[in-house]
Amino acid sequence: MRFIVALSVCIVAGGCISASAQTCPGSSEALGTSRVLTINPGEFTLLGTIQYKQTLPLKDHEVVITFDDGPLPPYTNSILDTLASQCVKATYFLVGEMAHAYPSVVRRIYNEGHSIGTHSEHHPRAFERLSMRRVEREVDDGINSVTAALGDANALSPFFRVPGFGSTNAIERFLEGKHLVIWSADVDTDDWWRRSTPEAIVQRAMQRLNARGSGIILMHDIHNKTAMALPILLKELKANGYNVVHVVAAGERPTSIPEPIVSSTSDGKPLPAEFTDTSSGKHASATRQNHRIKKHSPSRHHPAHWYYPSGSNVDRMSALGSINDHETHFTEGSLVIRIAPTFLS
Repeated sequence: MRFIVALSVCIVAGGCISASAQTCPGSSEALGTSRVLTINPGEFTLLGTIQYKQTLPLKDHEVVITFDDGPLPPYTNSILDTLASQCVKATYFLVGEMAHAYPSVVRRIYNEGHSIGTHSEHHPRAFERLSMRRVEREVDDGINSVTAALGDANALSPFFRVPGFGSTNAIERFLEGKHLVIWSADVDTDDWWRRSTPEAIVQRAMQRLNARGSGIILMHDIHNKTAMALPILLKELKANGYNVVHVVAAGERPTSIPEPIVSSTSDGKPLPAEFTDTSSGKHASATRQNHRIKKHSPSRHHPAHWYYPSGSNVDRMSALGSINDHETHFTEGSLVIRIAPTFLS
């Protein structure tokens, strides 16, 4: 295991082992991670009371922080910086095509001690309406893309969150057959809402969390406002006496994984690793795409939530726009990426 911890007194039925976490060096005021919860995927299948009857065995005022849809720099990087400054460990559910575009960010997530699960290959709309053949391809391709970005299959946790919570009994049976722990959430911050401010995200999260007393918190690491809200949220969690629990899957994991190989262009200049397909040696396309993100109709499992647009079979997206009022630009090596504003319709 990559977490050196001292076993605590708690061994919960069902193969769940609690361990005390390390203190945060050099910062007595940091929120920190209070304990590590190791779960056996054979004992935990459906987690999160937004959709299911059961959730993680958390004590009062314990939270698990999760992020969906990334990685997407610079927002994922900023969130990682904030988590590191507070010695907080989280669980990431990565979209395959995003992992393919940014393998160095994927490896940074892992090397900084966070758990990594998957969230499909393209995050298609209305996941529950897809044919089972398409569902299987989305799940398998997402796992394969994230595994390729990590470079080590043992680094990937058997955790899956269904896009938009769009699940069905058939989808759940398929995922269970692959021995995946299916995550929902207990507290949805709705940080994707178009006009939400960082302060509104934190207020909404704390209201919902205080009503429950504990739970799995859902956020998205592809939005600037989420990156801005996170330091405030962690401060509020500490002020209100909450403790962060880090969830890991049972089994051995590599201590760390090396950075991706950086290829060179025809003129000898290095190409950023995020745009390199190390398995084929070909460069992934840096495409400019404007997307309209839509709500989907409520299902029996979950009320209206948001979706990625369907992915292209030709080019993998190298960036997906955050829901902002203004166009955003950032630089990856010599490439300038344009993220156009996207709006709910």
